[in-house]
Amino acid sequence: MPYKPENPMVVQSDRTILLEVDNPRYEDARDRLARFAELEKSPEHMHTYRITPLSLWNAAASGLSASEVLDTLGRFSKYEIPQNIEAEVMEYISRYGKLQLCRSGEKLVLSSTDAHIIKEIWHNREVRPYLKELVDGKAILVEPRCRGYLKQELIKFGLPVEDLAGYVEGAPLTLLIREKTRSGRKFQLRPYQQQAVEVFHASGGATGGSGVIVLPCGAGKTIVGMAAIEKLQTQTLVLVTNITALRQWEEELLDKTTLSADQIGEYSGEKKEVRPVTIATYNILTYRRSREEDFPHFELFNRQNWGLVIYDEVHLLPAPVFRITAEIQARRRLGLTATLVREDGRETDVFSLIGPKKYDVPWKILEKQGWIAPAECWEIRVELPPQLRLRYAATNLRKKFRVASENPAKDELVIRLVHQHRGAQILVIGQYIAQLENLARKLNAPIITGKVGSWERIKLYNMFKRGEIKLLVVSKVANFAVDLPDANVAIQVSGTFGSRQEEAQRLGRILRPKTDGSTARFYSLVTRNTTEQEFAANRQLFLTEQGYKYTIQDATVFFSLRSRRR
Repeated sequence: MPYKPENPMVVQSDRTILLEVDNPRYEDARDRLARFAELEKSPEHMHTYRITPLSLWNAAASGLSASEVLDTLGRFSKYEIPQNIEAEVMEYISRYGKLQLCRSGEKLVLSSTDAHIIKEIWHNREVRPYLKELVDGKAILVEPRCRGYLKQELIKFGLPVEDLAGYVEGAPLTLLIREKTRSGRKFQLRPYQQQAVEVFHASGGATGGSGVIVLPCGAGKTIVGMAAIEKLQTQTLVLVTNITALRQWEEELLDKTTLSADQIGEYSGEKKEVRPVTIATYNILTYRRSREEDFPHFELFNRQNWGLVIYDEVHLLPAPVFRITAEIQARRRLGLTATLVREDGRETDVFSLIGPKKYDVPWKILEKQGWIAPAECWEIRVELPPQLRLRYAATNLRKKFRVASENPAKDELVIRLVHQHRGAQILVIGQYIAQLENLARKLNAPIITGKVGSWERIKLYNMFKRGEIKLLVVSKVANFAVDLPDANVAIQVSGTFGSRQEEAQRLGRILRPKTDGSTARFYSLVTRNTTEQEFAANRQLFLTEQGYKYTIQDATVFFSLRSRRR
């Protein structure tokens, strides 16, 4: 294959891919790469992706073939594709579907066309407790209660299982999505929402019924969940991140479906209602009085004959909930998220127990179609004051990050940005409560943290939605499932180390499409030449992969340019 200097990509034998940002074909290559590779680094001119077994299995589960992956690499690469990469892509993608879990009457059977794999599994000491009987050279009877645990264990050995064993139907529930909401607005699913539901359902066949739908914040993941309930017409358990998300799900169900209030139950620290559609928080499910005790609220999974379990913000699913999910594999499971990134590295557990990625749409595509707002991202760098430099130098890594994050020099930047965007709907977002309380006082703005009760939070969110307050200071409690459609400016003063999913969620707070078509603006304030600057680069990875470009500028230069424009 001849050298093609006009192409933007270099594919390397260690499974890394270098992508040239300043190349005219960059955007096309980036969007195709994102389907089967993970972004690792994103400096100014050359981004680094990596092909992993899990990225290829998710690609295979979403319908991408090895030939399509290799075609993308060949189409955009400057050099010939290393032979080992071609072999590994074909090998890993071929593994998905090579092992299948199916029903044979009342029996659960693990089968493969490859007798060597079956033999290897049968003699594996880690897996053997989940197996009952070797039927022949290509099939093993499996303990039905071990369905999830077996998949969880096998993927550790590079053996993903395609689960075609089907599901219980669950108790029936009649509901319809309204053509006109209770609030009087016309309503219908957007094309991509409808497509996501159809892919998940798969016409009711064995290939559907479990998996993850990946859509940007503001793209209506809740609507997809409601449409899945309508499609299945079954009683449903919805798991959410917090009480605010719970109330928003309840409001959406009442507004956009024919469900009545007495058909929707709240299962939280405040109420314990179990109804045909029950919405529970992750917090209540993982509550226990001591580490020695079991989780008393796990019984909720078996209190009703659920036909569907929805995991909202599945990338935040607490580790204990994986355990109970492994035991309810006969129930349909739908994960909703803006990003499959988990900071604890348990993406393979999501794949095995909730299901593989079934559908996603790049953020920039939905932006071009007008379903989410266009956004500008800025990283504004500020110096650490001289009086803090010695303290920063003398402390450990974790404390260094906090010193840099709480840099008091950021306060003036926040005040100037708020003044610059006066009249806009502005969120000031941060990690450290003392920093946020100080900013709230200086800005004379209301503040929402974990200390603020749920009803007070909802009251402030609603006032912000109605435009009665234009500025709101919020902690990480507002990272997830908060619907603030008119928010158009976010100022991030501190974050959780290098959390990519947090960065995505915070940008998502301002991506609801604006009635005037205006651009959203996301500012991240970072202390120059500190660990915060290093973590900021990692935080931005996922959004860079989605096509967002951070303009990095020194604070003095940034405001100088702004004043000249005025």
